Amino acid sequence: SYVIKISLCSVKYFLNSGENSCKPGDFIIGGVFIIHTSLKTTELMFTHAPEPLQCSGSFDFRELRFARAMTFATEEINNSTELLPGIRLGYQIYDSCASVSLATKAAFQLINGLESTFSLSAPCYKSATVSAIVAESGSTTSIAMARVLSPFGIAQVSYFATCACLSNKQQYPTFSRTIPSDQFQAAALVQLVKHFGWTWIGVVHSDSDYGNSGMAAFQAAAKTEGICIEYSEAFYRTNPLSRIQRVAEVIQRSTARVVVAFVTPGDMIVLLKELLELNLPPLQWVGSESWITNSDMTRFHIFLGAVGFGIRRAVIPGLRTFLLDLSPAQASASPILREFWESAFRCRLASGPVGPGERVCNGSESLQQLQNAYTDTSQLRITNMVYKAVYAVAHGLHSLVCTQKNGSTLQCDRGMKLNPLQVQHAPRVMWVLEHIRKVNFTLNGNLVFFDANGDPVATYELVNWQLSEHGQVEFVTVGLCSTVIVFYADMLHVCVCKSLQVPKSVCSESCPPGTRKAVQRGKPVCCYDCVPCAEDEINSLDCVRCPSDAWPNPQGDACIPKPIEFLSFSEYLGIILAASSVVGACLAIAIAAVFYLHKDTPIVRANNSELSFLLLFSLTLCFLCSLTFIGRPSQWSCMLRHTVFGVTFVLCISCVLGKTIVVLMAFRATLPGSNVMKWFGPPQQRLSVLAFTLIQVLICVLWLTFSPPFPNKNMKYYKDKIILECDVGSAVGFWAVLGYIGLLSLMCFVLAFLARKLPDNFNEAKFITFSMLIFCAVWITFIPAYVSSPGKFTVAVEIFAIISSSCGLVMCIFVPKCFIILFKPEKNTKKHMMGKVPSKAL
Repeated sequence: SYVIKISLCSVKYFLNSGENSCKPGDFIIGGVFIIHTSLKTTELMFTHAPEPLQCSGSFDFRELRFARAMTFATEEINNSTELLPGIRLGYQIYDSCASVSLATKAAFQLINGLESTFSLSAPCYKSATVSAIVAESGSTTSIAMARVLSPFGIAQVSYFATCACLSNKQQYPTFSRTIPSDQFQAAALVQLVKHFGWTWIGVVHSDSDYGNSGMAAFQAAAKTEGICIEYSEAFYRTNPLSRIQRVAEVIQRSTARVVVAFVTPGDMIVLLKELLELNLPPLQWVGSESWITNSDMTRFHIFLGAVGFGIRRAVIPGLRTFLLDLSPAQASASPILREFWESAFRCRLASGPVGPGERVCNGSESLQQLQNAYTDTSQLRITNMVYKAVYAVAHGLHSLVCTQKNGSTLQCDRGMKLNPLQVQHAPRVMWVLEHIRKVNFTLNGNLVFFDANGDPVATYELVNWQLSEHGQVEFVTVGLCSTVIVFYADMLHVCVCKSLQVPKSVCSESCPPGTRKAVQRGKPVCCYDCVPCAEDEINSLDCVRCPSDAWPNPQGDACIPKPIEFLSFSEYLGIILAASSVVGACLAIAIAAVFYLHKDTPIVRANNSELSFLLLFSLTLCFLCSLTFIGRPSQWSCMLRHTVFGVTFVLCISCVLGKTIVVLMAFRATLPGSNVMKWFGPPQQRLSVLAFTLIQVLICVLWLTFSPPFPNKNMKYYKDKIILECDVGSAVGFWAVLGYIGLLSLMCFVLAFLARKLPDNFNEAKFITFSMLIFCAVWITFIPAYVSSPGKFTVAVEIFAIISSSCGLVMCIFVPKCFIILFKPEKNTKKHMMGKVPSKAL
């Protein structure tokens, strides 16, 4: 076992546990806490030397718990056989009274000894009496101490100073802390406010390094998230009462229903006293870690439903027993503990002076029954930060003075002395700082280490103030967050006027669909009017035009792809046209079958059966080519539909033209001495059909080679949908194909018209004339209908023209012949065909 000794030195503003003498340990750890909330102010008359500074204000039981946690951690380390074995740790603890002056004085006293000695004749290079200092609660006082300690290279580990400015190692090279920087908390608070949709808020903050730095980080992050701040008020507890009242009135008059408070508990209590005098509207409070988990604040029910980020709770085994193990005799030996005892039990200890009307403590007082911040160990948050800080210093010292011998034995140099600060080489105290920065250990399940800025990993609990079943305010953890913020807020009770609902806090309501925000002149961006958007725009922070292939949804808040329209086989119009095409093709095939079965009859032989069969074949292709116009256009279908249409129709008209020429030549051949039929016999007929068709094929090849048709998304005709159509590519090629068909049709019509009155009982030229008349009428009316038809109806008009013109040819040329073949066989004779038998009109 090792000999354990604890240094407990009794001085003014210095805590001890009953020892009357100072017994320093091998290494001393300094500690500075805010046991009192302010200093006693005196008016300086400049007629005599000022009196020493004295603490005043209320006694902070919570801070006393922090200080006692440091003594507990030191004793625990001294009893450890693994950490600093054989080494005695001592401590010196001071009360700064939230004063920069006293905090600075404490820093000098810790550096130079209990009594500060200054010499004008020699540099003050006295050996430091402390290895490191655990300090302090306030950011401003921590900054003052850091400026004093940094030149001496003495490590300072804070447990509650969160100002982001302290992460600057150029200004504060020896400062570290076990509590996260406000830089992370500010970002977390912004995300919390954004999570609930609060875009119109008010902010109040302490007029100190803590409040000013934290609120600056919050406002910068809030601006990037589109959160507007109606007012920003700074105050300090020592400000004139009129200043505090003005802040309270600003909160009362504001329209923001959410208040973010980056305020220390001491400042918050001063403001609350003024707010309680006013008739406040329902407010939602969002708090920083300094007061959101302070049990002294729970007596103010104005904060019911408050939400904010607190340091994570922890369990410190044995601490509660240590805190309660305090007798009246031990308390009487220390001015601070005496004041604590008398404040807690409202009596005077026998060893102290008793004023009139004051009760003397009778010894029945028990800390076990005491209910205040000192005995409350259910929310060990900052207390755990003190506990970590002491252990971090101990681990740093351990790595410096302890070495492993012979692979197993751990030996620590308890006699290692700290060198004075010298220019020639680095001081030993700087070595302590370096070793503290490198610690990496686990304490009660929590990993403790520091980054390059001396900061720990940012980890918070999302705390909500809720009423318990017994009507008491409780801190309920409803979520967790770390450097990457994650919320679990299903249990969150955001209370306004005791109603469990999330309040709204916006300057202007959200714009309805189809409108945009127009910022009101002279006001923040969260205050706006709603102006209608264009029909192809969606409302966001501003009206945003949808891409050309998208259109606003019915809600007007998102762009959705435009529906693509084309003539498909699944819709009624496509089904009707496809069925008509198939029926027409079947009719042509059926007529061809009838002609084939009666190919030896006079009416079939007299009407040039070879051209008739070729015409029926081409008509079948004409009917079927309309199917290529139905369905989703593609590169191949677009080229196929126009070329097949052009070639098949030319083949069809060429056959009709050949039949018309045959009729004319046949009647000329009946004239005496005429031998014209030998110049237009079957070989010449086939050659003429082939020649006419090859010309169209050549036109199509040139068209497909230089500028073929292609699928195109037409977004100009309709605004809210896309017409998927076949672009003709070269307009010259398209109209050349149609023009050539029209030219052959016109030639055929003229020749048939000339032969319409030739004598015959069954003059085919007359029927060809009618068919060409229908054909030309259809395609002449097709042009304006094609140009004016919208979307898929353009294709429908083209298909209708193909089917109707093909039907015209079938009905006029072949149906009368089939009627005679099938129903008037007595007319299907050679005599009748030669006109030797009188015939009735058909």
